[in-house]
Amino acid sequence: MAGIKDVAAEAGVSVATVSRVLNDHASVSAAARERVLAAVEALGYRPNAVARSLRTHQTRTLGLVISDVMNPYFTELARSVEEEARALGYSVIIGNADERPDLQDHHVTTLLDRRIDGLLVSPTDGGSPRMLEAARAGTPMVFVDRWIPGVDVPVVRSDGRSAVRDLVAHLYGLGHRRLAIIAGPAATTTGRERVDAFREALRAYGLPLPDSCIGQGDFQADSGRRVTEGFLDLAEPPEVVFAADNLTALGALDAVRARGLRVPEDIGLAAFDDIPWFVHTDPPVTAIAQPTGDLGRAAVRALVDRIEGRPGESVTLPARLVVRRSCGEPASPDRSPPA
Repeated sequence: MAGIKDVAAEAGVSVATVSRVLNDHASVSAAARERVLAAVEALGYRPNAVARSLRTHQTRTLGLVISDVMNPYFTELARSVEEEARALGYSVIIGNADERPDLQDHHVTTLLDRRIDGLLVSPTDGGSPRMLEAARAGTPMVFVDRWIPGVDVPVVRSDGRSAVRDLVAHLYGLGHRRLAIIAGPAATTTGRERVDAFREALRAYGLPLPDSCIGQGDFQADSGRRVTEGFLDLAEPPEVVFAADNLTALGALDAVRARGLRVPEDIGLAAFDDIPWFVHTDPPVTAIAQPTGDLGRAAVRALVDRIEGRPGESVTLPARLVVRRSCGEPASPDRSPPA
């Protein structure tokens, strides 16, 4: 394998000149730079990334800690993060917290030990000690999807309130009045926000949201099954169940079918976090779609800004309602509500 001395000999320059070219130093003549780059190409030379990081104090590596890699939303988010980071010259190391604060802390510690340049985190369960310590110590960090109030870190997320209002208006227009929600973890900002938005939207139509119609879930399919079973046991079951994320919705669908009931004839179902699978279920699921790819790309750009000394800005993007047929809608292609 060619080394830096081989490149210098091939180009007819000193090792110091090769080093300056590789580090994009301005003091090298155009002719010398051209010879060095030609020698690098001819010899297939690849600089030692570890050695370079020791010189520059940068590894060109980002850490991403996501809440649940099994959730298709976070899988898509991770993919967009990796693609944008690669486009900007960074690599990504991913850690899956599995909705566990202790595992989140493990990944944060491991990533910082690997000398990553910055950290993207979707905080689980309101955060974790090591993550909060890193944020307050000034580690370049961006929260994505979820955030922790009071921690001075840019947040890249979607705003689902308008889409939840559109959903409730849509359900009301279909004649539904008894509505229920399977909530996410109360310790997460997204869990609290979606319940608040749903309650607020119902209030605008004079519809109640009794405690019996709020089921505590954890963004997992098992909780969707358990909560939906409880709804079905009520003296007056809800006409539509709104699941606060996609895995919860799949669990709810399992519970309905296990009772020998049908969606939407016996009970309707809607979900937050649209996924490709929802098009293929029977019936296709009405859902709120987040701009997941855009969120991942915006989060990387905000983090790279912080790493490179520019102010990283918070970004909020709108979610949208995608109408299908799981709430009693007439058969039609996917559509968003009219403006």
